[in-house]
Amino acid sequence: MTDIEQQFLNDLDNQLWRAADKLRSNLDAANYKHVVLGLIFLKYVSDAFEERQQELTELFQKDDDDNIYYLPREDYDSDEDYQQAIAEELEIGDYYTEKNVFWVPRTARWNNLRDVITLPTGSVIWQDEQGEDVKLRSVSWLIDNAFDDIEKANPKLKGILNRISQYQLDADKLIGLINEFSLTSFNNPEYNGEKLNLKSKDILGHVYEYFLGQFALAEGKQGGQYYTPKSIVTLIVEMLEPYKGRVYDPAMGSGGFFVSSDKFIENHANVKHYNASEQKKQISV
Repeated sequence: MTDIEQQFLNDLDNQLWRAADKLRSNLDAANYKHVVLGLIFLKYVSDAFEERQQELTELFQKDDDDNIYYLPREDYDSDEDYQQAIAEELEIGDYYTEKNVFWVPRTARWNNLRDVITLPTGSVIWQDEQGEDVKLRSVSWLIDNAFDDIEKANPKLKGILNRISQYQLDADKLIGLINEFSLTSFNNPEYNGEKLNLKSKDILGHVYEYFLGQFALAEGKQGGQYYTPKSIVTLIVEMLEPYKGRVYDPAMGSGGFFVSSDKFIENHANVKHYNASEQKKQISV
């Protein structure tokens, strides 16, 4: 990792944590970590979805013999019909799942939520599948509804996302968090005008790891129940040398041992002269 990439991540950590820390006056660490991490994940899946949307929009219009996504303009009567066809194609879920990108329904897309949260309670925000008006009940309800819709669209996430209505947070606090998190992006990161070679999944993993450490410090001794410091995880993985076989974590919380095992294989590929992608197939978790 380059110095500028590390600086970007450090600044991102500080920015997001300052926003999250504002909740501490309302919730203890054991609870507000669920709110903050849930919103960060929601921002991440929306950014990944939007990135794939942008990629597809270009592919639909790129006239190339090898491009199976191309939609010829001459097949449509007008520019309006052509753009409508592209818009409809962008709402086909298979285009996203084929690239391991979570399908994010309109009701759960970050930009839509950001625009809706400032409306008065009772405002009509969209229509459901039956054509009935859906009204804004509260900001926490809006976020929980987004989690519900994401889980319905992506069964592998069912039961994973914590709902936040139970914590009875002030709407202003949630709106502040959403606005703060809107200032950053998990895809196409830039720092001081320079594009960075950081993947969105790596940024998400870094932020999660940093936040879990901060939550553990804020929560005190109980933090160790769900988080082991990165330095200890790294030491144990280096001692185990998990090049092949099964990796078992009987008290798996954040999954840090599994992630570190994966990175261990990548970091030692040049020294051991193997293909990291192929070597990873030799371990299971």
